[in-house]
Amino acid sequence: MIHPDTELRFIHASIGFGVVATALIPKGTITWVQDELDQVLTPHAFARLGRIYSDVVGKYSFVNVRGDYVLCWDLARYINHSCTPNCLSAGYNFEIAIRDLRPGEQLTDDYSSLNLEGSFQCYCQTPQCRGTVGDDDIYTHADLWDRQVREAFAFIEGQPQPLWPLVEEKTAVMAALQDASQIASCRVNLRGFERSHSLP
Repeated sequence: MIHPDTELRFIHASIGFGVVATALIPKGTITWVQDELDQVLTPHAFARLGRIYSDVVGKYSFVNVRGDYVLCWDLARYINHSCTPNCLSAGYNFEIAIRDLRPGEQLTDDYSSLNLEGSFQCYCQTPQCRGTVGDDDIYTHADLWDRQVREAFAFIEGQPQPLWPLVEEKTAVMAALQDASQIASCRVNLRGFERSHSLP
């Protein structure tokens, strides 16, 4: 579920629509949480979809650690990529704002942290734009993303958190707020990580 202080707006022809803040969303605010209404399709279920469905799911979903396709039911499916994202995830099923988001500002994340399959041309138009975003970019940028999330994580408790009731990893988050070394790396979200690290 996307933060309630957001709405869908047309950004420009190259990108299409995006999700923008309708009020100040402070650093450390949980901006998105995977919830029970999101559709989760196994690779087998995805492969069985007809072309019309698979094109839509392929465009609007992301791939989780298990290799499943997660299709958000709400505006979250319209969050666009940026090579300088303002929302990122640690190794949990939610994202936080890594800086203050002003009203009218687009919420973005880095798609290379979402188990891309292949690469795509980027139109984020930021000075740090990589031009082409690839499925292995996470190996180059994970340390930076982890630092940015770690810095923002400390602000979680001091902000209103309308999405907190949906967070499943509350115990782990509370432990990480007491000891920053416990914050899970974004690498935990890499497809196949749980199998290679014997997670339940």
